[in-house]
Amino acid sequence: MEAGSKLPSVAIDGPAGAGKSTVAQLLAKRLKFTYIDTGAMYRALTWKALQKGVDLRDEGALTRLAADTSIELTAIGDGALKVYCDGEDITEEIRKPAVSQWVSIVAKVPEVRRRMVELQRRMGQRGGVVMDGRDIGSQVLPDAEYKFFLTASLEERTKRRCLELKMRGFTYDEKRIKEELEERDWLDTHREAGPLVKVPEAVLVDTTGCSVEQVVEKMLEIIRRGEK
Repeated sequence: MEAGSKLPSVAIDGPAGAGKSTVAQLLAKRLKFTYIDTGAMYRALTWKALQKGVDLRDEGALTRLAADTSIELTAIGDGALKVYCDGEDITEEIRKPAVSQWVSIVAKVPEVRRRMVELQRRMGQRGGVVMDGRDIGSQVLPDAEYKFFLTASLEERTKRRCLELKMRGFTYDEKRIKEELEERDWLDTHREAGPLVKVPEAVLVDTTGCSVEQVVEKMLEIIRRGEK
């Protein structure tokens, strides 16, 4: 890559539980890029709505809340991020089950998505970023040099989500987790604004049965080939 040239960007999309965030963090670390977890931004707004007692079915109220909310992602090394909402560190709070249950409802609101996409585009415009979410390749970074779509079987994604909750000390019902993932898949793919979609140029990567390192190596191989 020539000195002074703009670094490429990497867009990663896929359904809940496909391993996007974990893979994106490690990929960013290996590339020495900045990792941007767009899903954390929607989770942050969902957390604030729950804290404020906002009706999560009221699109107008959510739109007003989004316009009046400051969300910041701060890198803390090794690809990890701190998430701040109106200056408060809510990195752990946004991973709680209640937030996971409602985030797709909040994220489907068109004006909420427009606000978030605007912020995300600003973060990614300089290049040298790895960004993951649902509409990165199609809406947020349509000109990204590298696009991937990560997927995994529903059973594998359920297993991962249960393990994540167990590691965080939360109780869970595996059947309910599976149902919630199915519901999120439907909401994410059927919403009007920025639906989850695999753009034609995105490389499909099935992470079922693969370690994080194996997935990252597959992606790095593709990126290295593209830079030759």
